[in-house]
Amino acid sequence: MKRTGIIATALTAAALSSTALLAPPALADPPAPPSASVAAQHLAGLTVAAEGSMTGYTREKFPHWITISGTCNTRETVLKRDGSGVQAGDDCAPTSGTWTSPYDGGTWTQASDLDIDHMVPLAEAWRSGASGWTTAQRQAFANDLDSSQLWAVTDNVNQSKSDKDPALWTPPLASFHCMYARSWIDVKYQYDLTVDSAEKQALSGLLDSC
Repeated sequence: MKRTGIIATALTAAALSSTALLAPPALADPPAPPSASVAAQHLAGLTVAAEGSMTGYTREKFPHWITISGTCNTRETVLKRDGSGVQAGDDCAPTSGTWTSPYDGGTWTQASDLDIDHMVPLAEAWRSGASGWTTAQRQAFANDLDSSQLWAVTDNVNQSKSDKDPALWTPPLASFHCMYARSWIDVKYQYDLTVDSAEKQALSGLLDSC
């Protein structure tokens, strides 16, 4: 369970109209994780343990994408947050906009070219302690807009990442490695998830790039 308690799964948002919507100025990023120095302290405090079994895992045990406000679900909310000049129809699906993927620097004008990545993948979370959570806790994790857990990224880059931890995969864009490590550590710390020894070593190395 998240250290600060169960996450609220609703956001305050502007009222939807039947006409196309113009999103507010994009934040272009999820909420920022702590600094590299704090991340290093948090990494040192994480429990080191071998990854658990995938027995019983299905993505359906982490319900997503849920409704956040009006007709907008989590995916649509992230696309509006992370894009520039995003317009959407009354169903909240983006019809235009520009997105830059922080993992590879790719720029896209079609929402279909983007995945919403879970910084700590659902399967990785399952192996690191989420197998013992309730469905409500896993839903909160899978739709967490209050931490640096959700990112709009190039779809095939996200597919390359799959459920790998930083010992096995890092973003192609080296300049993002520091933020990647800080964000990964923050999510694991907030949810009291474990790290394995190779993962911890890789994260420590990534923090050296900060």
